[in-house]
Amino acid sequence: MAVALRCARLVDVEAGAVLTDRTVVVEGDRITAVRPGSEPVPEGVRLIDLGGATLAPGLIDLHTHLVGPAACGDFMQELRQSGAQQALEGVVHARDTLNAGFTTVRDVGAFRAFVDVALRDAVNQGIVPGPRMAVAGAYVGVSTGGGMIVGLTPGIELPREYRFGSVRDVPDVRERVRELLSGGADVIKLIATGAVLTPGTVPGAPELTEDQIRAAVEEAQWYGAYVAAHAHGTEGIKRAIRAGVRSIEHGTELDDECIELMLEHGTYLSADIWWSDWLNKHPEEFDDEQRAKNDAATERQRQSFAKAVRAGVRVGFGTDAGCFPHGLQTRQLATMCEWGMSPLGALRAATLTGAECMGWEDRVGSITPGKYADLIAVTGDPEDPASFDDVQFVMKGGEVFRNDLVSQR
Repeated sequence: MAVALRCARLVDVEAGAVLTDRTVVVEGDRITAVRPGSEPVPEGVRLIDLGGATLAPGLIDLHTHLVGPAACGDFMQELRQSGAQQALEGVVHARDTLNAGFTTVRDVGAFRAFVDVALRDAVNQGIVPGPRMAVAGAYVGVSTGGGMIVGLTPGIELPREYRFGSVRDVPDVRERVRELLSGGADVIKLIATGAVLTPGTVPGAPELTEDQIRAAVEEAQWYGAYVAAHAHGTEGIKRAIRAGVRSIEHGTELDDECIELMLEHGTYLSADIWWSDWLNKHPEEFDDEQRAKNDAATERQRQSFAKAVRAGVRVGFGTDAGCFPHGLQTRQLATMCEWGMSPLGALRAATLTGAECMGWEDRVGSITPGKYADLIAVTGDPEDPASFDDVQFVMKGGEVFRNDLVSQR
């Protein structure tokens, strides 16, 4: 049966405007029409009246980690759980993410290889509720780098699933990329520099050569995939951009040349500029090294973000959810506005720009006939980012997953 959603306001992220009095018609899993609300609903179409609420496209988070312990700086916790435990925990994380209004995510890596693939497939098969997922399968990086479990006593060998993405040279990179894509990954996640949370690594230090990064990009392209690069430091960022990655994750130390390269290559920025606020409110979850590295990175990352926005870099919405509890991602909208984006610009980053970065702009990211009926509703002012902290209606693919406010007939 077709469904019509009537709303007082609708966020048109393509036009950058809030429209009034609209009805969105959904047939099956797709949007078929957007009409003035004054037009009568056709006979046989079920009406869902959202009253005074605002309808917006389902949100897109380009940087999540649905698999693995959430809000925990102790990487050894990864070794205290089985793959089955992590998959089942991922079910809860996926549900919380969907209920928060995120109907699509790019899940960019897990320490235990391919558990994210299993979670994605379970969502796609309707076994569990969750967002649409593009997954990385595992991190690709050096054995002592930001994407690995480090700090073990020398001589202890972890199972291969924890070291699946470990590489030493260009041939290693090519083989690993092929194995990940063959195993079901949608996107390749490279660790191009050290990380804030990984013990012993230096966020500003490069960990992969430009040739290694370029090899990953080339191999991914043969499979119709692309590369997202974790990169904090300036040199690592430049290597990744020149090598052709689709997006820079974090982007903490962007200088003017980085910005110029991003504009030249059309590289997207996915910067998690909110979550350090959560860390600062919960310091007991992290050790002294992690807190110190976060303190050193926070202001620089936000300044880099503002510089990228001013320059016109393609900025998406990526939060690093998993470093903090899943479902809180919308808090970043306000932080993006504090550092240079307009409210509707931040919403565009979290919808249409995210879809473009993923190569999914033909299916998600705006309320457009032909795209999936991935829709959310809020009751507050759509130009107040805080309104999206309280999503009250979620539809994904024409199916209502959350409905806290509406009447139907």
